[in-house]
Amino acid sequence: MRVQLKNIGDQVIVITGASSGIGLATAKMAAEKGAKLVLAARSEEALKQVTKDISANGGEAIYVVADVGDEAEVRRIADEANARFGGFDTWVNNAGVSIYGRLVDIPLDEQKRMFDTNYWGLVVGSTVAAQHLRQRGGAIINVGSTLSDRAIPLQGSYSASKHAVKGFTDAFRMELGHDGAPISVTLIKPGAIDTPYNEHAKSYLGFEPKHTPPVYPAESVAEAILYAAENPVRDLFVGGAAKILALAEKYSPRLADKLMEAFTFETQKSDTPKSSNEESGLDTPSREARVNGNYDGHVAQHSLYTKASIHPFVTGGLLLAGVGLAYAVAKARTQTR
Repeated sequence: MRVQLKNIGDQVIVITGASSGIGLATAKMAAEKGAKLVLAARSEEALKQVTKDISANGGEAIYVVADVGDEAEVRRIADEANARFGGFDTWVNNAGVSIYGRLVDIPLDEQKRMFDTNYWGLVVGSTVAAQHLRQRGGAIINVGSTLSDRAIPLQGSYSASKHAVKGFTDAFRMELGHDGAPISVTLIKPGAIDTPYNEHAKSYLGFEPKHTPPVYPAESVAEAILYAAENPVRDLFVGGAAKILALAEKYSPRLADKLMEAFTFETQKSDTPKSSNEESGLDTPSREARVNGNYDGHVAQHSLYTKASIHPFVTGGLLLAGVGLAYAVAKARTQTR
């Protein structure tokens, strides 16, 4: 059966991890485009603020306090969407937590808890969404990472969870396709994004970790997510650096290993002390509804690579116009000599 996706303004969209970072940026952008929203996260305080802000700006949203690591709570998100809006059209699995540290230093029970959120929460969300969307059609959008393709030291457990997300998403897509289900399944693979991700992460490094540049805005990921909600697409990288990292893994993995061994231990280090005993997103939800993080370096205004991926005709037209302008200028200079 052919996949037909509605315009964003005609959709009901479920977003997990909606209280901060990428999820919050996506919720705001979707609301501005007229979508009705079902926002899920662990912090009721943050969710209340987000839904209040959306309503104040003319949008419509409800919230569900839920930990995606609990299957019953994920199913309750779908139940609330059905009760309020009669269902949903797109389900975005965005909730995630992270741990920084050498793999031998991170307790196994904490790695398992991270997988409960990053992997199992996404698996349950995808299957619950598919059960609903088999009848009406729609999109399932899973937020992975460029680390779904290429692991990085000091984020090994997080990389492993995102590799698992990619494996599940790819297999799930094929199974739904074989069944003729009218469901689009997309994997979003962002690079380093300016969100509170690092602040919320648990750290066994003795300091608060930071992003390895280049760093891109959360709005670029939101734009990719909403594009996938309207257009059936297999996967999308956010940030040209994310694509380059994946290509390095594919064509020269050993060289990529050596470069990472040489540089990424230092580039992920900040000057801010942080103890593994400090409160982190792995243990407790953040009560602050905030899109941006505390990255003190340059953050790109947008990702040209991603815009080219989702607007190929516009980008191609601009490139042709640029070439034409350059030709006209060169010709005019030649004629005036």
